[in-house]
Amino acid sequence: MIPTTRVRFAPAPTGLLHIGNARTALFNFLFAKRCQGIFVLRIEDTDLERSTDQSIERIVEDLKWLGIFWDEGPDRGGPVGPYRQSQRLSAYHDFADRLCQGGKAYKCFCSEERLDKLRREQLSRGKMPR
Repeated sequence: MIPTTRVRFAPAPTGLLHIGNARTALFNFLFAKRCQGIFVLRIEDTDLERSTDQSIERIVEDLKWLGIFWDEGPDRGGPVGPYRQSQRLSAYHDFADRLCQGGKAYKCFCSEERLDKLRREQLSRGKMPR
């Protein structure tokens, strides 16, 4: 029987695990166990400049210290891996290309400077950048 409940915890490894992360991981872990489901650890390491292997190791150690263990993850594998987002980038690029080819998306050719300027303008008006 395949469990119908799948929850995940997806920390960004850009620093140490903080109390908000620990709370989210604990709630998701307990929910999965209560429902006899699967708890997945997915590492959200797409910020390649700030993500570090040392942060991943510390997050894993901290979760284990808290008694939070995952059923699927980067160190355990599972049917829907890989569990490090950076290892899935080619799949995301392929899908984005299909969306563009199907006329359902388009590439942005704005410079980084223009995007930064637009972000600042939107934030100064109290809006979320988009």
